[in-house]
Amino acid sequence: MPDINHRMPAEPTPPKTAAADHIPVLTPQVLALLQPRPGQVCLDCTVGRAGHAAAIIPRLAPGGRYIGLDVDPANIAYAQERLASAPICIDLVQANFATAPQVLRQLGVNRVDLLLADLGFSSAQMADPTRGLSFAAEGPLDMRLDPTLTTTAADLVNRLPEPELADLIYRFGEERLSRKIARKIAETRRRYPITTTAALAELIRQAYGSRGRHAGPRHRIDPATRTFMALRIAVNDELGSLQRLLDALPQLLRPSGVAVVISFHSLEDRLVKHSFARFHRARCAERLTPKPLRADPAERQANPRSRSAKLRAIRWLEGPTNTG
Repeated sequence: MPDINHRMPAEPTPPKTAAADHIPVLTPQVLALLQPRPGQVCLDCTVGRAGHAAAIIPRLAPGGRYIGLDVDPANIAYAQERLASAPICIDLVQANFATAPQVLRQLGVNRVDLLLADLGFSSAQMADPTRGLSFAAEGPLDMRLDPTLTTTAADLVNRLPEPELADLIYRFGEERLSRKIARKIAETRRRYPITTTAALAELIRQAYGSRGRHAGPRHRIDPATRTFMALRIAVNDELGSLQRLLDALPQLLRPSGVAVVISFHSLEDRLVKHSFARFHRARCAERLTPKPLRADPAERQANPRSRSAKLRAIRWLEGPTNTG
């Protein structure tokens, strides 16, 4: 059962216990497309560090409501403190956005006027070595965003048959050397389990050979990047959860409601693009962004994580509901 925390009433303030280390991407574009107004209900599917929330919430007052979801209890706790003085009713729920329809029913909400899903990760999540999301510092090979999940990245790396592991790395990481990497992992785990981010990253670099020895200026990304992304996506079922959220939009949005989704890699963006196109063809929705919006040069320079962000938006219409 999702953990629902009701927060009531004045203007969001920064938390005292943590630095504002995460900069939300494409905030002006989000506000321009959502156009939050007093009295509206907004569902933020990925509250994160509440960066977008802090910009949206004052525009919903008076009389509005903000519902924020996140699978990470640390993000929920952070957002609770940051939004403690919000001028409207706030509901923060530890839940996967794939369960958004059930959460709204629990809260007694039929549909919402505004929906936002920023599919990126906070800087705090990436920088925390205990989460195992990054190989920048050694940590356990975990990668779970929701600590209640039972399968870790170490489980996949050490237990999946070699062909399945190679397919996973290729499918979710679009890694051309997936079979070579899986072979190297399989050879190593026969001698000892692979349990840390540093150990896995080094094995991947070895599989790359001379090209992976030094991730310097001549290498745009570390050889381990795509494999780590693939494992993280698999552990958290990120694409499956996103598709379930997109399929649920007819249940979530009121007529004239707006949905904004920000993706950070091609697999996510492809799902969003195809789903929005399907709704458009069925005359259920109007595409507000025929092409994805990207960060301008100033934002890309100020916030490097915005470089890969793509924003797509639709407005829900009254009309045919057959979206198959």
